[in-house]
Amino acid sequence: MKEQRMINSHGISPSSPRRELPIGLFDSGVGGMTVLRAMREQLPNESFLYLGDTARMPYGTKSVETVQKYALEAAAKLVERGIKLLVIACNTATAAALPLVREAFPAIDVVGVVEPGAEAACRATKSGHIAVIATSGTIRGRAYEEAILRRMPDARISALPCPLFVPMAEDGLTSGPLAEGLAARYLDPIFRDPREQGLEVPDTLVLACTHFPLLRRAIARVVGEGVTLVDSAGNTAREVRALLQEKHLARGSGPSAGMPLCPGSVRFLTTDDVPRFTRLGELFLTMSIAPCTVEQVEL
Repeated sequence: MKEQRMINSHGISPSSPRRELPIGLFDSGVGGMTVLRAMREQLPNESFLYLGDTARMPYGTKSVETVQKYALEAAAKLVERGIKLLVIACNTATAAALPLVREAFPAIDVVGVVEPGAEAACRATKSGHIAVIATSGTIRGRAYEEAILRRMPDARISALPCPLFVPMAEDGLTSGPLAEGLAARYLDPIFRDPREQGLEVPDTLVLACTHFPLLRRAIARVVGEGVTLVDSAGNTAREVRALLQEKHLARGSGPSAGMPLCPGSVRFLTTDDVPRFTRLGELFLTMSIAPCTVEQVEL
């Protein structure tokens, strides 16, 4: 008689083969769902467990030490629930805490979003002049600059904090005069003003915050033609796919009895205000989120 596996209250079987476990992701809020969306597109057979630390967002204005503490607590919650791989779907947390999270959880692979974003930028640029926009914390940490320069030592980098893009995205103000006006306020000194003086401008712009892709249209209108916009979501998904295949942890497309989460399914954890998390999550993920899939937790 086949052994009956016990499923815990979180829907995860302690005895599940590791490949059947979900991929865990965390962010300070809902911005990391742009990464989740790319992963769902590229990894349709995988299931996911996403944690948004909405009670303590934004991370971008916090000290490095505070972000490290928050990141370790979020990672611990996901590992406790049972995951096979962890993605830090937050640029600020990646920049501040990736080595610490890897050290704290050596039994699980941890992927950040900075290196994939830097890789995409270096592939995209032809002139070697790259602009990076992000939260104040990410810019202050210089993680993108260091990652780009490791790959392209001669690169010229213009780095700029754009903190107000985050609340704009979360309020759904992602296009139109207000969004374009704010984008112009931030980006004109790097793109329009030098261009009007006949100077060279960056040919690549890194959207180094997971909120910023929602403002892609407004940003593109401001920076003008000839500038390639890149973000880390797609590259991060490709890195995770390759890692799962390398470690033989990718789930197959066939049915498997007793799977803890169905292929393609997503469950959510949030630290505050489930209705708001659900509403904003649908905006970022571009899919409906059933209330029964969202749980409020404490870190």
